[in-house]
Amino acid sequence: MARPKTYTGEKIEIGFELERCIHARNCFLKLPQVFDPSKRPWVDPEAVPAEEIAAMIRTCPSGALTFKRLDDGVQETATRINRVMVTENGPIAVQGDLSIAGRSQTRATLCRCGMTKNPPYCDYSHVEGGFKATGEPVQEAVNTLDSLDGTLEISAFEDGPMQVKGPMEITTGTGHRVTQTKTAFLCRCGQSQNKPFCDGSHKKAGFKMPGT
Repeated sequence: MARPKTYTGEKIEIGFELERCIHARNCFLKLPQVFDPSKRPWVDPEAVPAEEIAAMIRTCPSGALTFKRLDDGVQETATRINRVMVTENGPIAVQGDLSIAGRSQTRATLCRCGMTKNPPYCDYSHVEGGFKATGEPVQEAVNTLDSLDGTLEISAFEDGPMQVKGPMEITTGTGHRVTQTKTAFLCRCGQSQNKPFCDGSHKKAGFKMPGT
């Protein structure tokens, strides 16, 4: 993966990883003064106060945007709840204290259509590929956990599912709880009949994707 581009202002440094961007346009729609793809450079870290930029970046679902405060402002920290959110016809959005292939992160969007060229991350291939899958899976019997924080380790089996280990709440795209668990095997081939969970369909489908 290429190193992030950085845009440095007096009080904040903005990092951007194009390969992780899912083009949700969240940044432009919320802060067009700072993030305007029609301009070069497209990021202006001096356009608004650093606090506004940091607050917006915390809502970037893919984690393509990050920030580093260069003043005494608060740096980004992981949310207290590890959340695994199933989006409609799209990726799995995760937030919390994440370790993805050994890399510490706080936000990411992970492919579940089986078509990404940048595993384990979503690269928007689900749109061109016509992927269809509900973002409102049926709620399971919930075993409530005492705590939903702590490190969430995310890895993927070669030609198989994604493994998520650690306390988490899996939710629908609209925020309804699906389950709370400490281990989940999530479909990333796009063929499971029990999405977002793996049901072994990747074997029959001949799914091929590197592990992480």
